[in-house]
Amino acid sequence: MAHALVSPNAAAYSSGRDISRTLESARNQVEERFLEGGTVLLSVMDVLNRLLNSLESVTTALDNKEASDTTADLRATVESLKALPVTEENRQQALVSLAHTGRELRKHVSDMQETMRYLRTFAVTVKITGAGLAEFAGFAQEILERIYSGTDEVNRFATHLDSLDKEVKLAASFGASVSKGYAETVPAVAAALRDDAAKIAAHRKDLGVIAREVGAIARDVQSKVGSTLSALQIGDITRQRIEHVQATFSSLDDFFAGEDGARLDASARQRLQNVIHHLTAAQMRDMCANFQRDSENVVKTIASFGHDMREILKLRDQMSGQSGEAGGNFMRALESSVSAAHEIVKQVDTASRQADQVSQSTIGTAAKLSEAIANIRAVKTDIHYMALNTNLRCSRLGEEGKSINVVTAELRIFAGKLDDSADAIVNGLPALEAAAGRVAPAAGAGAGNLGESLTSAVGNIRSAANVMEDELKVLAENGREVATKVSLLIGKLDFQHDLGEVLGRCADLLEGIAGSDIEDISDLAETIAPLDRTIFKHYTMVQERSIHRDIIPAAADSAPAPAPTETAKAENDEDLFADALF
Repeated sequence: MAHALVSPNAAAYSSGRDISRTLESARNQVEERFLEGGTVLLSVMDVLNRLLNSLESVTTALDNKEASDTTADLRATVESLKALPVTEENRQQALVSLAHTGRELRKHVSDMQETMRYLRTFAVTVKITGAGLAEFAGFAQEILERIYSGTDEVNRFATHLDSLDKEVKLAASFGASVSKGYAETVPAVAAALRDDAAKIAAHRKDLGVIAREVGAIARDVQSKVGSTLSALQIGDITRQRIEHVQATFSSLDDFFAGEDGARLDASARQRLQNVIHHLTAAQMRDMCANFQRDSENVVKTIASFGHDMREILKLRDQMSGQSGEAGGNFMRALESSVSAAHEIVKQVDTASRQADQVSQSTIGTAAKLSEAIANIRAVKTDIHYMALNTNLRCSRLGEEGKSINVVTAELRIFAGKLDDSADAIVNGLPALEAAAGRVAPAAGAGAGNLGESLTSAVGNIRSAANVMEDELKVLAENGREVATKVSLLIGKLDFQHDLGEVLGRCADLLEGIAGSDIEDISDLAETIAPLDRTIFKHYTMVQERSIHRDIIPAAADSAPAPAPTETAKAENDEDLFADALF
């Protein structure tokens, strides 16, 4: 009879162990799925951090003060370029002034050459007239040689002026062509450079706006990932509650195998088993409801990642597009403008070199002219005194020296004219030097400096563009990886599929075994108190204890329940992440 009563109980417990095995399978799936989900989430968090670091690098490159300074330098260079037409016009006016001054001096040189021709004529006349006088023969030859010497000095003087005039004309001719070219090209080139600089600045500004938008979305996703990691505690909670249900069945088995359980008859065993089935069914049903609610929120949050990722990829493509095609066009346009500017700079350099050469030649010519004037004055003085001596000798010779005396007097008069021309030339030399100074380019304003400024500015802009390009490539790669990780995450964390169904089937099975009515075991309260305390100690959540006490009221000597663990708040995100990963 006793054996007959025990057999149905053994069969019932066999189904309980079957339920435990089903629960173990569900627990393993929960643990595996949530562990995998937590790993994927952490990998998403890692790539998000890299994405934000890339954005920071992009922002740093965009905010690069050197790049801003370079753009400012380019604008300053453009202003210098715009000033070239005025500079060249001033140089042309200085060349005109120099040419005019040279022509004025050339008039005086021509007068000196004419005077020297007269002096040669008089000297030859003296030689012929005094041919019969032995004491005048050597003197006449000497005076003639001094006149020839003076003539050579005047001719060299004229040659210097002629050479200077040719240089001035060449520089003026080239400068006129350059000046016309400036009028046609400089405004357009300067405007193109200025527009290119403005476009680059605007381009960088647009990239900065997009980078901030990407950063805002990425940080929002980062916050969502953190929240999702925290919400994954539902997996740990579900796993624990499954273990608690399993422990309940195990505790019941141990109780029936012990002394207290052995004292129960078959009816008491059946009633206790029914209550335990109702208890575990209630725990499973509550667990399923909580799992359904919380995992649904997790899935909704993860699903929202898809929209965020599409926005990030769209913005990333905008940045890559602007930096790639548009940015490249900006740089090509800038370099084309700079190439045109360099052609102008070459012309400036050639004109400047010619102007500098003219200026230096003029200053050198002025020095040579001063030296030549001194020599001419010396020749004039020699001729004057030689003629004077001749007059004195002729006076002693009386009638015989009268004809020579007339000629030498003319020599003295025309030699004096050399002084007038020399004085005029000496007075004109400062004006010649001043005009030469205005022709020479100002110190520090040469084309070389302008060309170096252009090259340096474009080199710096190109360098900044390359840095930006590299950073955007890294950003694009990280953005693509984030999108891939999130797509994987959405597939991995579909908890409703399979898991929810498995847990629901377990709850349905327990409810089916328990039946609709709960047996009365109030008469067994004292006997089952040890079992009650053992099961109750397993719980870590208020909900579990409340459900337990709704079905199995507390005995008079039951120990107070420990403080609920779920009310303890994690102090920081790292605690939440650790809990989420079990």
